Amino acid sequence: MQMHNLRPVHKRPARKRVGRGGKRGTYSGRGIKGQKARAGNRPAPVVRELFKRYPKLRGYRTAKRQRKPQAVSLEAVAKKFSEGQVVSPQTLLEKGLVRAIKRNAPAVKIVGSAELATKLSVHGCTLSAGARKSIEKSGGKVA
Repeated sequence: MQMHNLRPVHKRPARKRVGRGGKRGTYSGRGIKGQKARAGNRPAPVVRELFKRYPKLRGYRTAKRQRKPQAVSLEAVAKKFSEGQVVSPQTLLEKGLVRAIKRNAPAVKIVGSAELATKLSVHGCTLSAGARKSIEKSGGKVA
């Protein structure tokens, strides 16, 4: 069997031609008057109306609001980082612990209070009270 031998199993239904007498009645299912009752009607696309409405909305041109920082558990950081390594949003992004926002490192908050065996130095991240305590207890630095 080849492509030119294939035939459809079912016939396509015939297109309804409305407004030509028959069983449909006077208006043939098109309502009474107006753009949609005429032949060749082309109502404006709804999407265009939405786009035109956007500039008039409140806060359309104001600055984007700050996103909440991405939370990373201290246990996950301890597994991925070894002794003396620097923990920053960029290094967390490289290790795959956080997702990039528009190809940039996001704001990060390290949470949790795990027992650490390694000394870590944390830069550019916010910390929960428990995480700060655990890092400082293990001999790490928080900047």
